[in-house]
Amino acid sequence: MAQRSGGRPSLSPCVVMRSDSGTTRWNQCLGALGDIFTAPGRVLFQALMTGWVLCTGRRTVIGIYRQADPAREHAHDAFHRLIRCGSWSVDLMWKTLALALVASCAPDGVLEIDLDDTLLHKSGRKVDGAGWWRDAVRSTGSRVVVALGLNIVVITLRIRPPWGGEPLGLPIWAALHRKGGPKLTELAVTGITTVASWFPDRRIRCCADGAFASPLLPAASKRIVIISRMRRDAALYELKPEPSGKRGRPRQRGKRLGTPTQIATKARAWSRVVTDRRGRRVVTLVHTRVVLWYAVSKHPVLLVISRDPDGHEHDDFFVCSDIDMPSGEIVGAYAGRWSIEDTFRATKQSIGIHHPQSWRGQGPERASMLGFALYSLAWWWFLGLRSREQTVANEPWYPDKTKPSFIDALAALRRHFWGERISATSAHGAISDEILEAMIDALARAA
Repeated sequence: MAQRSGGRPSLSPCVVMRSDSGTTRWNQCLGALGDIFTAPGRVLFQALMTGWVLCTGRRTVIGIYRQADPAREHAHDAFHRLIRCGSWSVDLMWKTLALALVASCAPDGVLEIDLDDTLLHKSGRKVDGAGWWRDAVRSTGSRVVVALGLNIVVITLRIRPPWGGEPLGLPIWAALHRKGGPKLTELAVTGITTVASWFPDRRIRCCADGAFASPLLPAASKRIVIISRMRRDAALYELKPEPSGKRGRPRQRGKRLGTPTQIATKARAWSRVVTDRRGRRVVTLVHTRVVLWYAVSKHPVLLVISRDPDGHEHDDFFVCSDIDMPSGEIVGAYAGRWSIEDTFRATKQSIGIHHPQSWRGQGPERASMLGFALYSLAWWWFLGLRSREQTVANEPWYPDKTKPSFIDALAALRRHFWGERISATSAHGAISDEILEAMIDALARAA
């Protein structure tokens, strides 16, 4: 990972092995997870993930099967069994994928990760692991909307693609939040400590939504830095005073400072800094103060108040466990957390992560985990292409688009497979190159 002036690490472009054949490269990516399966399971896994990429419409297991095994060499039940009760471990899959992605995309420096939860909508009378949860997309401050589905806690690896712009969030760990099981906050702490245990020699910087600030800050250390939003009504104090020498229990906190909103109203010392807001350089005003959020952590934290110089946006309040981290980096790091929201949108809209109709046992959980892993593998494959192959669709309604999206990565992967499949089953000269190219492009872009 490249170093900026001052010794602070910055995100470096992902560097991966390259191959002349797109399908060969895809098989190499899938092969990175091959050891977690038995020999028959490995064949089914590679066919399943490839069929998922090529499938259009609803990605049910049968729909995926039609593309995964066009010659019908395996029974469709084999794919159902692989997902529901196959001899493979979700935990081992995440560890293997995380080690491969970090070695390829972030071989040194600080590991940038993001954490959040998402709801995968499901329907059916009995869906194992599903429950009624608050739908964050449809709920408002005054109205709570609940929906039936799987509540998944996800950790993504944040990387800077070679074309610049917004970072990418590649899932490297996920867990299902079940009714009656560990709390959502407990799963978040488990995820952070698990990922940290895989990389004992690396410093980790985690950005999480404000809902996870309270459970994650106590888990912070010199090696694990937590950045999150702070509640606007948080009770903040000055640091613990020195012992007075008087009798009685020493004071554990200093004078009450008020809430972040009250501190922002009284603040007079503001600094103008340039921050990275998802690939764009933005000027913002910041006010920082080392405080004690006593209700959450007994260790000092850094409060960063970000203010729009033009006054159009509301103040933002961030908290960081590393009190020495520059305020501009904290604001920029949290802005980059939006990459995990892009991951949730793309996995639901582009690969239908909630479509597989597996209802019993570990099926629903495992299907969702494979969907998140597919997102990481597809981006990893696309990043390994030559720059001239990383094409961008120039649509009339989006003339200014210059950087690839996940739809472009998925289309490129489909184009390689459809080109080989159609050419292999067509007589020489039966289809003109122009017709073939138009047909493949239509298949590649099909939803």
